[in-house]
Amino acid sequence: MQRYIVKRVGEAILALFALSIIIFLMVRMTGDPALLMLPPDAGADALEDIRHSMGLDKPLVVQYGLFIRDYAHGSFGDSLRSKTPVSELVKDRLPNSLKLVGTAAVIVLLISIPLGVLSAVYRGTWIDTLATGFAVLGQAVPVFWLGILMIQLFTVKLGWLPSSGMGGLDHYIMPAFALGFFTVAAIQRLLRSSMLEAMDSEYIKLARIKGLTEFKVIWKHALRNSMISVITLGGIYIAILITLGILVEVVFAWPGMGRLMFQGIVFRDFPVVQAVVLISAAIVIFSSLVVDIAYAYLDPRIRLQ
Repeated sequence: MQRYIVKRVGEAILALFALSIIIFLMVRMTGDPALLMLPPDAGADALEDIRHSMGLDKPLVVQYGLFIRDYAHGSFGDSLRSKTPVSELVKDRLPNSLKLVGTAAVIVLLISIPLGVLSAVYRGTWIDTLATGFAVLGQAVPVFWLGILMIQLFTVKLGWLPSSGMGGLDHYIMPAFALGFFTVAAIQRLLRSSMLEAMDSEYIKLARIKGLTEFKVIWKHALRNSMISVITLGGIYIAILITLGILVEVVFAWPGMGRLMFQGIVFRDFPVVQAVVLISAAIVIFSSLVVDIAYAYLDPRIRLQ
């Protein structure tokens, strides 16, 4: 067990290191950042001065070393657009994104688990048909289109919910639902498949022979074992929520990391894009690590290694 945890921690560190190299190189392939800070008629001397102040005249290996050193100390540079330290922008936006993702995750669990269980228990009935249709729809509808449709219906037509910004609980309803819609469908279909397999297993038949109520058989024994497959893919679902969060934050003008990265891309603000992508990737990698460790405790085959 300890060897497995050490191995997964090492793999997470290696993945983050490799990702930092990819992000560092890709950002610099988009063009010379120094050109963005000068007017079109600036001379060559002014350009060299800017490149020197930003360390862009140093070899690429040296630039990467400085990049890692600064990030290790929490220094992400300054925004080329607002001249504000990127760390301050991240500090302001990251909690907002985490709140949105957390709310979406709660909605995902509250909807997908009951639907997945009911779809399996009542397989072949109209309940199963409706739940399966909902899952197919959830995986087919683009997130940005769903967000626009919800704004058109609940804001423009009915006037029930705000369409943008961040305030009270009513501001969370549409963005969180739009963000979690795809993941609800994915977990529901996975849980239905796992529940069907569990309900045909020998230990469920034995539980029924022992006289346990159907409620305990389904919601305690079958569901508990079926949730292992969901937990196994928990890291992927978190990555999906964070990735789709970029689109959702843009559509609903949510002041989070996704909208910050979108603005950075539009204005070619490479320090902002670089920081947001790397921090988001670090959150995904750390979440996957936690999920894998949790799964190791749940699965005796790994725990006994």
